Amino acid sequence: MIADTINQPPETLPELTPEILRRFDVPGPRYTSYPTADRFVEAFGEEDFMLALEQRKVGGLALPLSIYVHIPFCDSLCFYCACNKIVTKHHERAAEYLRYLNRELDLYMEKLGEKQTISQLHLGGGTPTFFSDSELAELMDMLRRNFILEPNGEYSIEIDPRTVTEARLARLAEIGFNRLSFGVQDFDHEVQKAVHRVQPAEQVFDLVAAARRLGFESINIDLIYGLPKQTAKSFRRTLEQVASLRPDRIALYAYAHLPERFKPQRRIHEADLPTAADKLSMLSNAIAGFLSNGYVYVGMDHFALPDDALAIAKRQGRLHRNFQGYSTQPDCDQISLGVSAIGRVGATYSQNAKTLEEYYDYLDQGRLPVVRGLPLTRDDLVRRAVIMALMCQGQVLYESINLAYLIDFKHYFADELAKLEQLVNDGLVEIDDTGIQVTGTGWFFVRAVAMVFDRYLQADRNRTRFSKII
Repeated sequence: MIADTINQPPETLPELTPEILRRFDVPGPRYTSYPTADRFVEAFGEEDFMLALEQRKVGGLALPLSIYVHIPFCDSLCFYCACNKIVTKHHERAAEYLRYLNRELDLYMEKLGEKQTISQLHLGGGTPTFFSDSELAELMDMLRRNFILEPNGEYSIEIDPRTVTEARLARLAEIGFNRLSFGVQDFDHEVQKAVHRVQPAEQVFDLVAAARRLGFESINIDLIYGLPKQTAKSFRRTLEQVASLRPDRIALYAYAHLPERFKPQRRIHEADLPTAADKLSMLSNAIAGFLSNGYVYVGMDHFALPDDALAIAKRQGRLHRNFQGYSTQPDCDQISLGVSAIGRVGATYSQNAKTLEEYYDYLDQGRLPVVRGLPLTRDDLVRRAVIMALMCQGQVLYESINLAYLIDFKHYFADELAKLEQLVNDGLVEIDDTGIQVTGTGWFFVRAVAMVFDRYLQADRNRTRFSKII
């Protein structure tokens, strides 16, 4: 029975035919949400979002919140970056941005009313450490004035190693951060030059050691495979270095080369990019290497040590996925602050204005800067549950979906189950009377499995806006 199986990825590259590699060398969503953000519409605006906040006041006050703050500024441009960022040397812009974050927070509190509890906070960007220590402290004070921070909550910040020292890390710990995520991407000097992000490995090693001395609860390292000048051999050296660092978590992302959408990527020469087969080899080596070093393969792009909260959540079936990736937190509402930030309240998604000018203009008018979003239909909710079960647990049990949404899974998803037969033949999934199980080999292509249940994607053949699966 599916319910009795334990899904583990292979420790070596499975036998995959050239035909399968070609077929899955295609774009597809990462499913940090369903429906995906490209489905958001401008017809959903501030009024719709305020209604969702009002409904939360009625039924959701007891549930903790997740908070995301987007800080868009960077000192220098990384060519691979697809984030919403503003490259500038003018650090005085941070003070103005902080004032507007405070205005946005004030507007939220008018709608939310009483203080609510935060169990998770994440500062992303851009480069959050573009803010000075005093500005980061002021931001944390703003949040504490308006929310109750759970004593055992997860409070994380993304770190560009080039922007911090041990003294800065100590200050981050003092003001309340207990988790760090270091952007490494690759330790190879030639790769770093090709993406305009040179940072010596020794610098990262020293900072990680300092973070441990300071008592941070969790340290994450971000890596990217598929970057220009990378080879399976050079990336293996980076993997060995990261394994010797032994961070609590490792996030391994596939580089998405979309120069038509992201202007900085036009500085990357396509001839320098590794092939799909090379990328698959890098992924396979990473999975096998990290597993052999005691890491748990949490899913798609995350590894964690067995005693890390992420690995524990995976074992206990509590793993979730949100706009920051895999999460230990319950499927809770997320309030997102800052330019372009994406949030979720109830059965709605929302996104703030994407430019500073528009973001500031909304707040100057006393309005929340929500410019687009999506109210989820019943079908969206059912499909989201299926897709997130695949992405997080690698399995879907028919009975659990039937009971939660009062459907007959086999009838409701008859077309999707028929399409999955090809993936069964490929050895990517197993299906029986109880449910669907992603195989160890299937973890390499779990996005392709999830895509079968994406109603919007199946009706839309223009998928080039997404990164490739491999």
